[in-house]
Amino acid sequence: MHRLLLSAVSALLFACPFTCALHAQTPEPIRIDAHAPTTPFPHFWEQTFGSGRAILALRADYRADLHTVKEATNFQSVRFHGILNDEVGLYDPARQTKNPGLAAQAANDASAYNFFYVDEIYDGLLAERVRPFVELSFMPQKMALDPVLLHTFFGHPNVSPPRDYVLWDAMIKALATHLIARYGITEVSTWKFEVWNEPNLDFWGGNPKQQTYFELYDHTARDLKSASPRLQVGGPATAQAAWVTPFLEHVHANNVPIDFVSTHVYANDTAPNVLHINEDVPRETMVYRAVKMVHDQILASPYPKIPLIFSEYNASYSNEPNVTDSTFMGPWLANNIRLCDGLTQSMAYWSFSDVFDEQGVVRTPFYGGFGVVAAESIPKPALNVFRALHQLGDQRIALTSDSALATKTSDGKLVLALWDYAPPTGIGADYTMPNGPAGPPKTFDLTLTHVPANAAVEVLRIDPDHGNVLKAFDAMGRPPGDLTPDQVAKLRAAGAMAPAEHLHLHDGKLQLTVPAHGLAVLLIGK
Repeated sequence: MHRLLLSAVSALLFACPFTCALHAQTPEPIRIDAHAPTTPFPHFWEQTFGSGRAILALRADYRADLHTVKEATNFQSVRFHGILNDEVGLYDPARQTKNPGLAAQAANDASAYNFFYVDEIYDGLLAERVRPFVELSFMPQKMALDPVLLHTFFGHPNVSPPRDYVLWDAMIKALATHLIARYGITEVSTWKFEVWNEPNLDFWGGNPKQQTYFELYDHTARDLKSASPRLQVGGPATAQAAWVTPFLEHVHANNVPIDFVSTHVYANDTAPNVLHINEDVPRETMVYRAVKMVHDQILASPYPKIPLIFSEYNASYSNEPNVTDSTFMGPWLANNIRLCDGLTQSMAYWSFSDVFDEQGVVRTPFYGGFGVVAAESIPKPALNVFRALHQLGDQRIALTSDSALATKTSDGKLVLALWDYAPPTGIGADYTMPNGPAGPPKTFDLTLTHVPANAAVEVLRIDPDHGNVLKAFDAMGRPPGDLTPDQVAKLRAAGAMAPAEHLHLHDGKLQLTVPAHGLAVLLIGK
């Protein structure tokens, strides 16, 4: 009996350093002067979102999620693969009224194109005041050099180069001309046209990859500009921030039109693949390191002022529920914004919705999908994160903290973001229920000047206990699929933004604690 008691006491003593550390962190002091100089802080992280392939935009749940994310972020454009896929039906040479035997004759026959689904897709976006970010992919089978060169993604798009650039050129010109006629050049000139998707990976079957992609880009850019010089075109749309320097050298040497640079990166990409260094770069800084690298490559190029767009990024390119489905996304995204501010014009989060089937038909709403809205239109913590960060102002006040942002709105209101970053737990495809905190909480001692000494403070929280649908899903025992309508309703309610917390400054001071994997956005009353 005494031995058991002694063992229990010993265990408690050994556990105390960790347990006490969870509750005894030294607060971080942060001083913010509301009259301090500011720098422009455009909301580059919420201008564009990615989405599932083009044809999915005709689904009611896709459009419902689009509406939800538009309302939360006021994002301006959406990018997806496959507007040229056969399922969209754009290239339809069987409809030709002329003899299709010769490529040149087929290229001049407008009846080879069917814009019905293209129009329905783009009309649906524009009805929500969301513009297309037009990724020109993939290859219509009847135009492909290799008709059976199919990607492994669900839907199996053809990734072959065209068998005849006469056909490709005619299709791109016809598409651009049609869009201008339908929507007007004033509107379409605001769209971005991006040539292909990740040609350095298996999404492009040209050989050698870089040389044949450059040929595709050259044709496409000139085709678009022939429809109107006001159309915006860019590339190379590569994975892992690749090819930017040789791409810009190529277009400059050959006088090929270019209006922006686009490329991609994910936070769990490796440093050897992205940065070409043998270093273990952590998830919280990989995206920033890639953005900074490409930003510097552009500065050293013949186009030092050309806009940089990361047209795909996220915390994970794989299905990791403890990452993209969890509150981990709050601190990760806020820190990414802090670091990447000023280096890029836009970063397109991949994606806005899990109406998404690249890996096949969804089996469960929480499988580590890319979207901020899960299947069945269930809000994930990431949606609440974007909703809260949307409140940030458009002017930034410099801080030395690596866990805070201070901003001012156009009407002079102070808005802060505070977070407690910790690495994700239980990494892997199979989510396991959390069995303890991800790390110690973080306390901030705020001192604010040039604001009312006892100003009201509204606090928006996203953390394991606020706006976290996974907590409710765990309480259900994580049903593997086929949720009942009642379960869906309960999860939608559980995933909603938590009610704001209402506090006050006391003589310009406030102490606030944020748990690991937590984000708090503070709106300071005037």
